Amino acid sequence: MEINLEKETALVEAILYLESDPVDEAAISRIAGLDKTIITEVLERLAEKYQAEDSGLELSRIGGGVIISPKREFWESLRERYGRKNETRISRAAMETLSIIAYSQPITRAEIEAIRGVSADNMIRLLLEKELIRESGKKDVPGKPSQYSTTKEFLKQFR
Repeated sequence: MEINLEKETALVEAILYLESDPVDEAAISRIAGLDKTIITEVLERLAEKYQAEDSGLELSRIGGGVIISPKREFWESLRERYGRKNETRISRAAMETLSIIAYSQPITRAEIEAIRGVSADNMIRLLLEKELIRESGKKDVPGKPSQYSTTKEFLKQFR
């Protein structure tokens, strides 16, 4: 017997619509006041709903969270009109630094500089400002240097 979850599905859909960042199932459960098993079922139903050809949306999982976004097939058409207003390209050096961090995370500034062969101070500062990386801890060696890892914003922009 299939349970009718129309109101719950509509509520979760509204929550995801209002959230601009991915939301994990525990947070959705807390916001909606629903059990996690119901949230899992509702998310499956939403994913099926958005898979229909007449839907321009999809349910995406990013960094442990869920977000509603336009289907990939429409991105180019939408970018022309709705491209990010603050979207700025990052330099080749910043992209190189970001790729090193993404591949080797967590990684220290000294380790990045050893791979790149040049100072990484400005690139790390830029990537921190753009919230593409974050300080994720301290390495357990003398001097306790900061370690860097990518963020959910990185996952959103480079999915």
